[in-house]
Amino acid sequence: MAFGIKKFRVLYHFSLICVQTIAILKMASIIFILLASAVFYFAFKAFYTVYQNINLGKPYDWKGQPNGRIKDVLLIALGQKKMFDRPLAAFMHLFIYVAFLMTQVELIEIFIDGIFGTHRFLAPYLGSFYSFIIGFIEVLSLLAFFATLVFLSRRNLLKLPRFTKAELLGWPSTDANLILLGEILLIFGIFTMNGADHLLQQIDPAHYPPVVLPVSSILGPLLFNGLDTSTLVFLERFGWWQHVIVVFGFILYLPYSKHLHIFLAFPNVYFRDPKSRGEMENMPAIMNEVKSMFGLPVLDNSESEELPVFGAGDVTDLSWKNLLDAYTCTECGRCTSVCPANITGKKLSPRKIMMDVRDRATELGSQIKKVAPATNAVDKKAAVSDDKNLFSYISREEIRACTSCNACVEACPVLINPLDIILQMRRYEVLTESQTAEAWTPMFTSLENQGCVWQVPQERDAWIHS
Repeated sequence: MAFGIKKFRVLYHFSLICVQTIAILKMASIIFILLASAVFYFAFKAFYTVYQNINLGKPYDWKGQPNGRIKDVLLIALGQKKMFDRPLAAFMHLFIYVAFLMTQVELIEIFIDGIFGTHRFLAPYLGSFYSFIIGFIEVLSLLAFFATLVFLSRRNLLKLPRFTKAELLGWPSTDANLILLGEILLIFGIFTMNGADHLLQQIDPAHYPPVVLPVSSILGPLLFNGLDTSTLVFLERFGWWQHVIVVFGFILYLPYSKHLHIFLAFPNVYFRDPKSRGEMENMPAIMNEVKSMFGLPVLDNSESEELPVFGAGDVTDLSWKNLLDAYTCTECGRCTSVCPANITGKKLSPRKIMMDVRDRATELGSQIKKVAPATNAVDKKAAVSDDKNLFSYISREEIRACTSCNACVEACPVLINPLDIILQMRRYEVLTESQTAEAWTPMFTSLENQGCVWQVPQERDAWIHS
């Protein structure tokens, strides 16, 4: 009888533990689902705001070279081909980039475990291949940790010239450091989780399936050896939740960070300008005037009572591709580091141009959200009581310093074109505002009167009759 009561008590306590465990797991799953839902809701709103800001731009004719576009996406956006112009930075960035891509595999499993309360859900189905994937991620994470320390040192200890320019002071520098510190926290969470998991595999293999962890099999015993089971379980869950929270924080933070290029680099490369690099876009209104002077058919016979706007005075005068360029900018400074105007001490910095365009689009977009929606970007801008434009951010001295050499366009690893924006702003300044540098006035006068930028006493074609 006593044996029966004792056995009943054991079964009762075991059942109670099971019920409590299930309740805890269900509560953890509910918390995870609620947290994930909130994160994706607010992230969607933030990403959609960026989309709306990019759509403030005018239509853009991107069609042409479809096969070349796919190739560029694979080689430049995915393969980071242009990064390897500077091998050291390229390899360090590659470690972080590949680790980021591969970690998404583990992140899928984390979401499954978080929703259903399982542990390493994919391990029984993938077998040894699962160990290979997780082990590969661990090695990449270790390399990414080393690369992160290198990048922090380059910015904060070595203070490389392109990371100490005026446009990076304040928030841009903080933004870069926050992401790098977040990367360290992410890696810390991975190795805490896996290190404790490695020891728990030996204690409770039924719940913690055996997985080969090449890095954590060393770090786990080194850091956590001798700890009791409950502490190891806590550390494993702590690492898991830290990993999840850092990922969620990164998703929420991404729309406000320069690291938005992680996603936007792909469409930005795909929608690149099909024209040859350096080819300037003709303005239809001026082309019509010139052709009519020579008796040639004009491009468009439709007449408008409104005077055309030449160039771009604000972001609504730029194309949506120009604004996509601005939001894709990685702020790496390669464009500025090769700019001959910047190198010779002039105020122009192509990186700053892109950052200013992005800031202006963000500012204007936030103001437009406060007013009633209108039919198009121009009407929306008119509804905003804002006296600012691009020249409120970018000085005339900056755009006048550009030599139109395309060095910045060539240097950009994700095919951003600062020159196009600079040229459109210069056209607006000269043709719409009738403003220009005083030293340029004789050149324009000579070009208009004699068809030549040099003030020579003879007509430009006089040599034909000599």
